[in-house]
Amino acid sequence: MSSASAPPVRNEPQLITYVDRLAGDLAGLRAVLTHELAGVFGGVHLLPFYDPIDGADAGFDPADHTTVDPRLGGWDGVREIGADFALMADLIVNHVSSASPQFRDWQRRGAASPYADLFLPRDRVFTDGVTDDELDRIYRPRPGRPFTPYVIGGEEQLAWTTFTSDQIDLDVRSDAAWSYLMSVLDRFEAAGVDLVRLDAVGYAIKRPGTSSFMIPETFEFIERVTAAARSRNMAVLVEIHSHHRFQLEIASRVDRVYDFALPPLVLHALHAGDAAPLRKWLRVAPRNCVTVLDTHDGIGIVDVAPAGDAPGLLSAEAVDALVESIHASSGGRSRE
Repeated sequence: MSSASAPPVRNEPQLITYVDRLAGDLAGLRAVLTHELAGVFGGVHLLPFYDPIDGADAGFDPADHTTVDPRLGGWDGVREIGADFALMADLIVNHVSSASPQFRDWQRRGAASPYADLFLPRDRVFTDGVTDDELDRIYRPRPGRPFTPYVIGGEEQLAWTTFTSDQIDLDVRSDAAWSYLMSVLDRFEAAGVDLVRLDAVGYAIKRPGTSSFMIPETFEFIERVTAAARSRNMAVLVEIHSHHRFQLEIASRVDRVYDFALPPLVLHALHAGDAAPLRKWLRVAPRNCVTVLDTHDGIGIVDVAPAGDAPGLLSAEAVDALVESIHASSGGRSRE
């Protein structure tokens, strides 16, 4: 880890928002924050504002991670918000859009493309072939295999696509991908970003014979990105939705983690009249957590549930009861 210290992060409420959904554009958001909401928030997390904001995954699939969607404004608008508030932005480390110029160039030119090393074909990981058992071990947040067939340089290849078929995974171990990510951090630094959220970083490193999720090499990669951010005077927040043991492990290596376990434990205490799991978690939870009661992803049940032989903060039966109580309280709308 870099010896450079991270900038302090204020212990104040932070607004997490899509710019267009709350205020239309960056200038409108700054006006809302400094007038109607003046004094309410000390920080702002701008959910992806890159070009485009309305792709396959609501901005988490940037075609150009270094450009602000012109419908929102430009980097000057980001910088103006950062002048008044602690500012957080997402570094989407795992993938880019299939509409990105780099991917389209690779599709057209194949190995001759200067971006060929930026992306991750399946066969680059499984150089000696792969069995169904190995494929079954890969952890994915959606059903099915994390691969999509694309014609690359006139030949069909399986591109690694962890999330959707339009989100093309990067080979983050390559020099090309590292240079790309550093170019984004440079943009952030110039715009006055204080805190960088590493989106989907748990999936970034792929290794044969493993789950390719939060493996030891992932932690090494997180430390490398954290050092790069700190050298630019930015702190790092890691977003991990998984068994709570990963939160405990990663918290000691970065500046901030989300307390995704808190929302379901609070709801369990209210619905079941049982605060013991919440008390237990508060005794052991990392002290560098960002308190969160909800996110754009909803409530993370996986963060409190058992995983294989590892016990959860709630039992499987308590998790099921909590889910059903949420459905009942929402009149069934949460099932939709």
